[in-house]
Amino acid sequence: MRALFKKPLATYLVGILLVVFATGLVLYQVVENILILGSVMLTQFIILTLFLLHLYERYIRPIKKATRTIDEIVKGNYRARFHHPSNDTIGILSAKINSLARNVGEFSRHEKMQSEQLSTVIDNTQSGLILIDSKGYIHFVNRKFINIFGGVPKDYKGHLYYDILDNEIIHETVQKTFLYEKNVKEAFTHYKGIDKIYLEIVGAPIFNEKGMLKGAVLVIYDITEMKKLELMRKDFVANVSHELKTPITSIKGFAETLLDGTIDDKEASKEFLAIIYNESDRLQLLIEDLLVLSRLEKEDFQLVLSEIDLNQMVGEVALLMRHKIDEKQLSLSVQISDGATIKADKERLKQVIINLIDNAINYTPIDGQIWVNGIETEDEVIIEVKDTGIGIAKEALPRIFERFYRVDKARSRNTGGTGLGLAIVKHIVEVHKGDIRISSELNKGTTISVAFRKELD
Repeated sequence: MRALFKKPLATYLVGILLVVFATGLVLYQVVENILILGSVMLTQFIILTLFLLHLYERYIRPIKKATRTIDEIVKGNYRARFHHPSNDTIGILSAKINSLARNVGEFSRHEKMQSEQLSTVIDNTQSGLILIDSKGYIHFVNRKFINIFGGVPKDYKGHLYYDILDNEIIHETVQKTFLYEKNVKEAFTHYKGIDKIYLEIVGAPIFNEKGMLKGAVLVIYDITEMKKLELMRKDFVANVSHELKTPITSIKGFAETLLDGTIDDKEASKEFLAIIYNESDRLQLLIEDLLVLSRLEKEDFQLVLSEIDLNQMVGEVALLMRHKIDEKQLSLSVQISDGATIKADKERLKQVIINLIDNAINYTPIDGQIWVNGIETEDEVIIEVKDTGIGIAKEALPRIFERFYRVDKARSRNTGGTGLGLAIVKHIVEVHKGDIRISSELNKGTTISVAFRKELD
């Protein structure tokens, strides 16, 4: 009976007392016997109280519990449950509420998972992203954007784009996107420290379901590598044109001279024909080197791997280069680890050693020295070519493997070099998944080492 004095039952109990009292007043006019009147009133009170308790336990209390459960679900507690033992209307309501809680919980987990996946994808995409609302406030920036422009997300979120982004191209892109309500593309450069990076920005409008503009998303692409490749391509075309032009001009000029009558002068004819021959030979070497580079850069290029005796390979190359070495009165020393073997493409490896020794011969003065060392370690085999040549300036070392780059342009042309030797070496080493290193000092010499792994993946 203690439940009777708890709210809201206490309120209902007062109501029952008032009804019983009103009934008593009415019966008092009819019934003269006080005892009978009291019995009737007591009986009425007990019946109404028992009915109230039944009504409370069967309907009011379960409905209040159901209400509390729904409140918990609304707050986000999807584990809240409402259990009712009977199979009546309240029992069905209980089952429906529990089913709703389970479904909403499952939907919430699924939505959270999708949101996390989307957030991960957006945050780790290789393009910078900015989300701006229709009033110009920034709502989101991803990791790539932060990586490009610096700072942390809170430096941007909630700020007007034109207050926080100090770039006129970005301002112009946003304004055009809002004005024309279509995709806008622009390009600009940005300095990250001392590094210059090339960026492309695309602004895309965002519309709601009614077709009203509600904001814009800006996508920023880092096109630095693409720009560098484009510049390299332009330089390559210009360099090839220049390299081809020189021998072709010589061949054409001396051929014209011969045709104009010099052919009758045997001494002059012999000299001119020798120049034509040398220039055509240089032209052939250049074309062959270009074809080698082209083959190495093909995606479907395949190495023909075999076990190679390094001592034997270096000996063969030294024999081939002996005439050129003796002509410049150079000293060649070869020292290879006993039993050193290397798994590589035989023809390509031979080309690497020839190019390295030839490069050392070309840039080493008369009476200089060249060393070829083969060192075998536990994991790799290192081929080292060292000379006492003119050396390379420290600032030129990063560019030494570029196509057509020459440390001494006049000297390399006089020696018949194409400017592609070290570029070919680098490509061959890379397709073998090896490593190439260079150290040099002006007027003291250069050391180039190529390392090949014993086990290729």
